Amino acid sequence: MQKPVIIPIDAVDPAAILYDFNGFTNSTGYTPLGSKLRLEKKPVSYDTYKSAFDIVVNHQLEGDSYLANLTFPTQIDINLSLKEIFHHSEAPYRLWLKDRFVVFSPEPFIRISNARISSFPMKGTIDASIPGARELLIGNEKEFAEHLTIVDLIRNDLNRVSSGVSVARFRYIEEIDTHAGRLLQSSSQITGTLIRDYNTIIGNILAALLPAGSITGAPKKKTVEIIRKAENYERAYYTGVCGFFDGETLDSCVMIRFIEKTDAGAFFKSGGGITVYSDPMHEYQELIEKVYVPII
Repeated sequence: MQKPVIIPIDAVDPAAILYDFNGFTNSTGYTPLGSKLRLEKKPVSYDTYKSAFDIVVNHQLEGDSYLANLTFPTQIDINLSLKEIFHHSEAPYRLWLKDRFVVFSPEPFIRISNARISSFPMKGTIDASIPGARELLIGNEKEFAEHLTIVDLIRNDLNRVSSGVSVARFRYIEEIDTHAGRLLQSSSQITGTLIRDYNTIIGNILAALLPAGSITGAPKKKTVEIIRKAENYERAYYTGVCGFFDGETLDSCVMIRFIEKTDAGAFFKSGGGITVYSDPMHEYQELIEKVYVPII
């Protein structure tokens, strides 16, 4: 909530901001790619990651947190511009800010339609090429516990702004295509009913739900403090939210799958959920696997 940007739709300059939120877009035609995507990853060392991992787990062993989303920036060399990535990546939510960053997110934050609010936390990822990947993901006890924790957190969050909150779908599997192959991710849908005239307090609703539970952890307030201590870098707009509101309907996403342009080069920020049962090497490898661009 340090640098929020709210712009009337008709005031958005497409030379500075491009968006596509499930087909609601200001993007017009674009030229085909002239070359195949090339992406080189330069992640932080395992020792650096392990030090942060240990901070998180030690707090969890003390009972301060049950689940924490630990992230790091990975420096990348990529042969496409941020704008080219926006135009050619396949994702339901895309956002480009000139000379700043590009987002191609698969994860909704909240959707509001006809006074119904829905959230779709995404937790649990596996390489789809692994034999029996779907069964391995669904049967993984650590992933199940992590997903259950986030669903419970989001359900509590929605109870703050709506009534009749329920889990409409639990742990359904979605496929995501990337330049390096397909991934499977598990999501759930939680819904509730907003008060009459909710559209006059849309800012209050959003503020009550931020930051997103799927990229923080539980309990949220204390876990955010632990994350700041462990990560020791600025997420900035990464893991924030973006979307559009037309006066009645809202569609928004969590800003994951995020490439930022800096004076030191391009950085892809990624991470995953940590519990006391997490294996640090597995989590480190998952962080690196999530450094991808969904261009086929």
